[in-house]
Amino acid sequence: MQYLEIHPNSPQLRLISQVVAAIRHGAVIAYPTDSSYALGCCLGNKAAMDRICKIRKIDKDHNFTLVCRDLSEISTYAKLNNVEFRLLKTLTPGPYTFILGATKEVPRRLQNPKRKSIGLRVPDHPITWALLEALGEPLMSVTLSLPDKDLPLTDADEIRNIIGKQVDMIIDGGHCGFEPTTVIDLQDGSPIVVRQGKGDTSFLD
Repeated sequence: MQYLEIHPNSPQLRLISQVVAAIRHGAVIAYPTDSSYALGCCLGNKAAMDRICKIRKIDKDHNFTLVCRDLSEISTYAKLNNVEFRLLKTLTPGPYTFILGATKEVPRRLQNPKRKSIGLRVPDHPITWALLEALGEPLMSVTLSLPDKDLPLTDADEIRNIIGKQVDMIIDGGHCGFEPTTVIDLQDGSPIVVRQGKGDTSFLD
């Protein structure tokens, strides 16, 4: 397992390139976001995805998330109407995950098997931005919440002590908070808050 300290505001490009190379070779990484730490892997790597499912103890009905660079990338992987696009434009980048209908660009194994949906988000964090820019495609991701923990893991040293042997790389980007994203389901025409997290939803009342 590699442990990299990356500056949270000015990520070192040499280290970012090292992380991206590992992702492309099938690595599972723990990395900081604008809400909490997360687990991530290459979009097309089933073995890495299965490892993340094992760490999180989640089943096939879980809504996986594609972490994207911007709205144009989201529109490649999700079905968006004009109203939904305007809402996402207002709330991204930020600590929100949106549940939307998946396009054919999303591997079937990542979609919710019943609803054919996928979670998407655009984080507001320099390390995540740098990773996505260098990777050139979304990162398959889930919040780093373990079954026996009430809150997501938020300290890189703690992550190393608890799951260090189960991941290939941990990015220490400092403390980034313990609240997960706010999850908003947009599949049924009007926004439904599935999970209240860091992102404000008072505007939906």
